[in-house]
Amino acid sequence: MARPTIFIDGEHGTTGLQIRRRLEGRDDVEMVSIDPAKRKDEAERARMLNSVDVAVLCLPDDASRQAVAMIDNPRTRVLDGSSGHRVTPGWTYGFPELSAAQEAAIRTAARVSVPGCHATGAIALLRPLVDAGLLAPDAPVSVQGVQGYSGGGRQLVDAMAGKGQHRLAGPYRAYALEMTHKHQPEMKEYARLAHKPLFTPAVGNFVQGHLVQVPLHASQLKKSPTGADVHAVYAAHYAGKRFVDVMPFAPGEAAVLAPEALAGTNRLEVFVFENRAEGHILAVARFDNLGKGASGAAVQNLDLMLGLDGKGYDYALAPDAV
Repeated sequence: MARPTIFIDGEHGTTGLQIRRRLEGRDDVEMVSIDPAKRKDEAERARMLNSVDVAVLCLPDDASRQAVAMIDNPRTRVLDGSSGHRVTPGWTYGFPELSAAQEAAIRTAARVSVPGCHATGAIALLRPLVDAGLLAPDAPVSVQGVQGYSGGGRQLVDAMAGKGQHRLAGPYRAYALEMTHKHQPEMKEYARLAHKPLFTPAVGNFVQGHLVQVPLHASQLKKSPTGADVHAVYAAHYAGKRFVDVMPFAPGEAAVLAPEALAGTNRLEVFVFENRAEGHILAVARFDNLGKGASGAAVQNLDLMLGLDGKGYDYALAPDAV
């Protein structure tokens, strides 16, 4: 039986390189690449896109939309790593743990969009609370995220290595302070919120890793839940999920979370902390911005689309392979 063929359009970018590295050495897929001399040949690129079982797009948003427009072969399925199609009708959102039905939808979809890194953490924390009736869809929601500088792409990676300049290069940079970030629409859509959350992202001086935090006031939640109640919702929602771990509830611990702890993996950890006297609850998602937040999630979706997820792949990669 022929192996399914995969073409990564944009394989030389940060995410594309990591997807290829995660697939190298596997004997159940066939990777095809465009002739380097023809990378700017649109006719050859279109031929490649239309000749494979799955076209994986690792491109800027507009280029991704253009690539999709070039595909006229109904047999070619598309996995888009950009934010160009995340809330586009007809596209399936590639967060298998979103709901009980999402994994099945990804398996049969012709068009799948990989979630954004910040959105992955925010939705992982918010959607279960909305579905459980603890968080009203119209409640005011705040989300804060800090990620490794690899999330800024090759230009920021190079700048951090002293090979150029970038506005986010430095020990720590808060950005998108106008509070209009491109991940907000998917946060709203897939967390089932009535309004976009107030989202404040930042970049830290580490290569890979991500923390997303959602502060909650118990008085503003429905059913007057405790931190233990919130933790129980997450435990039920993610029970049996291969790549999401709900960590033990230990509200009294003086915990310190290092964002880099899951670098190189496709895992996501959910934590719940509580100051019960003040009615404060903090939900935190920890993962790798290039793993579950990008290339690891892409390979997870790819295997679901191709029916290969039973092979036991962990989608792991050395964290310094940027």
